[in-house]
This record gives sequence, C-alpha cells and structure tokens, in this order.
Amino acid sequence: MRRIKQQQVKQFLLPLPPDREGKIFLDGKDYHYLVRVRRLKKGDSFPAVLPGGATAMVRVEADNGSVLTGVYLESASQEPAAGETMATEPPRIILFQSIPHGAKMDTIVRQAAEGALSEVVPFFSAFSPPRSGPNKTGRWRRIIREARQQSGSPVATELREPCSLDEALSCWGSLKGSKTVGLLFHHIPLAQETLHSYLSIYPGTVVIAIGPEGGFSPDEAERFINAGFRPVTLGNTVFRVETAALYCAAAVRVILLENSSWTLKQMPE
Repeated sequence: MRRIKQQQVKQFLLPLPPDREGKIFLDGKDYHYLVRVRRLKKGDSFPAVLPGGATAMVRVEADNGSVLTGVYLESASQEPAAGETMATEPPRIILFQSIPHGAKMDTIVRQAAEGALSEVVPFFSAFSPPRSGPNKTGRWRRIIREARQQSGSPVATELREPCSLDEALSCWGSLKGSKTVGLLFHHIPLAQETLHSYLSIYPGTVVIAIGPEGGFSPDEAERFINAGFRPVTLGNTVFRVETAALYCAAAVRVILLENSSWTLKQMPE
C-alpha cells in the first residue's frame, strides 16, 4: 500500500527575518503561541513565512522560559518536481466590506484571511455605526496573522485603513482594468446576468462589495453600479452580514477555481 504523507498545514509568520547567523528570537505572544499552544520543544521544526513572503523551515534550538531561539534551516523550494508544472496564479479576490455593528468585522476579517482573499477594504456606509469609535485596524491585522497561521493560507491578506465610501470607490477606480470585475452583492434583485456570466472573462482581479446590516441604501447601490460594479443576487435568503461575506467570497472562488471545467450556456429565449 502506498503511504501518503500528511502535510502540515499550520505555519508561523515570522515578525523579523533571521540574523546574520540564521537565528530567530521570539518572545511575548509569539513565544506563548509556539511553546504553550503549539507545544514545540527543542529539536522540533516548523514551517514559517518570512516577512518578504518566502517560506522556510525553522528548528527550535533553545527555550529559556521566555524566549524561544530558532535556527533558519532552508527555504521551501518553489520549483516544480519532475513531471509537474507550476500552478497557475489564482485571480485576486478583494473584499470591500462596509463596517457592521459590534464585533462582526472581526469574524469577517478572520474568514477573509482563512479564505485566502488578497485584501480587505473596510469602509463606512449609510448603515454602518458612527465613525467616532476606536480604530480597530491593529486588532484586525493581528486577527489576520493568527488566521493565516492557523489555516496555512499562502496569501498575505492585506488590510487597508477604514475609509469613507468615496475613498472606497476611489480605490476601486485605481483597480479597474480589462481583467477586473466588480461585483455588488445586494439583497434586492438588480442583477441582469448570472455570476458565471460576470466571471466568464477569466478575470485577474475580482472585487466584491458587501453591505452592513440592512445592506446598501438605494443611493449607494446606484453609485456602485455607476462606478462599474455588476449587481449580483444569490437567491432570496437574507444572510447575516458575517455570513454574506463568507458565502459570496466562497461562491466567487469556487467558480474561479473550476472555470476550466464549466461552460457558459445561453438560456433559451
């Protein structure tokens, strides 16, 4: 019987590159995570991601009770093995998320990182909470780091500073191109084409816009459409905001990953 080697998914995102001797020193929360949560001991090795994005193996050399010393072993090879080909670079998925009430954005950010989304752009819309609250960008970036370590996502999910709707649409303007698709997921059936049809151009970047509780106002929906977003409605179910972001991103990703196995068929008139 052929033995199948189980791949270790969890990875650790190094806050700093190794020093000239190839050593890495980790303390504080990083020490707690590796020693108390992952239970790593002297001699154990673990996959890590360097600040520049390269992957490597690190071996635990010492643990003095508060600082873990690791030794950089080698970079993980990105070259295909004999008879293999490199996988095609998947399209980028960027989430434009209108900030909801409470801690729901924490869940959305975590799921975006686990789902390998390229970027999250949080913005305030008509039904978002007041903008006077504390800035949670630092917290969301920590959540992204933890989610990537837990899930093993190879995508370095970026997070922009919270902004206004005008600034979000300006960001969209800088992303627009012949291979960029903007999708406005709206609970009101405004769609004129199917999701498969919108994605049939095999885009390089897909931007999805999700509203907060209550969705987007009619004026906001019109602004997105006038800016070039395509309206999409997925059935007649009203989702919780944190479910909507995950559901819509997953629908887009599955279509993009399987675009070589489906064909677009015209509905009979």
